[in-house]
Amino acid sequence: MIDYRIVALEPYDQKVGELVSMLEHTRGVTLEEVRDLSIDELDEVPEDEGNSIGALLLHMAAIEFVHQLISFEKRDVNEEEWKEWKVALQLGEEARNSIKGNPLSYYLKTLNDVRENTLKYLSDKQDDWLLEEDQWGNGAAYNQRYLWFHVFEDEINHRGQIRVLKRRLRT
Repeated sequence: MIDYRIVALEPYDQKVGELVSMLEHTRGVTLEEVRDLSIDELDEVPEDEGNSIGALLLHMAAIEFVHQLISFEKRDVNEEEWKEWKVALQLGEEARNSIKGNPLSYYLKTLNDVRENTLKYLSDKQDDWLLEEDQWGNGAAYNQRYLWFHVFEDEINHRGQIRVLKRRLRT
């Protein structure tokens, strides 16, 4: 059952625990949305050349993975990681052609594996870490809280797309 409270989850520091609560709530709603989808439903691509539900789920995992690197390792993807995650990060035609034929369990395992690493990393962080700042290559400042807000913001956005795709499947 989904918990509709934002609370400081244990064993995390107060604000980090609240962030984890938001990440987990967001994921719980996403998982409920895709529960019981078939391979065909996961692979369906809309006529307007959008992305399949499966590709969107893999994209969610890819975004979180990249944010782990930026946030916890202070780096971008390396060549090997780029080869693994490029299609899911960029979506589009290559994703439409290659992200298909996988059962829901494949996407759920990928999402879960990435999330387990996020939670492991976050368990070592204190609240003041959320305010640590850095800059993008263009000079724009960001802090850790923003990076992780963006992870669930991205997931919520793509979950909206998933809902639209599911409605189209039913018509």
